[in-house]
Amino acid sequence: MKIGELSRRTGVSIRMLRYYEEEGVVVPARLASGYRDYDAANEKAVRAICMLSKAGLKLDFIRRFLPCLSSDGPILHPCPDLMAAMELEMRSLDDQISRFRESREMLGGYFKEMCEHI
Repeated sequence: MKIGELSRRTGVSIRMLRYYEEEGVVVPARLASGYRDYDAANEKAVRAICMLSKAGLKLDFIRRFLPCLSSDGPILHPCPDLMAAMELEMRSLDDQISRFRESREMLGGYFKEMCEHI
């Protein structure tokens, strides 16, 4: 399929698809005419990249685990390295959430205290 069709199917802009190609995370075949020819594997890779991106992962992280894409079943095959890296990422997010909650509680306390003196 051409890049416009891949964009329509995945909801990813043509500009972003070209960026993914520049970064080497999506590699289309080339037709004799020089046009890019994307296949189902490229579509699956783009969907996986989008899913992981929406989860807050950066492209450098995602790039390491594109080989974990499986041809059948779920989008990502549970490679041991991927599972370990995702566990570390989740721990980091949990730490951030904890710090945000503490900050929220402090600000809430200050706000409540200020309102009581008005």
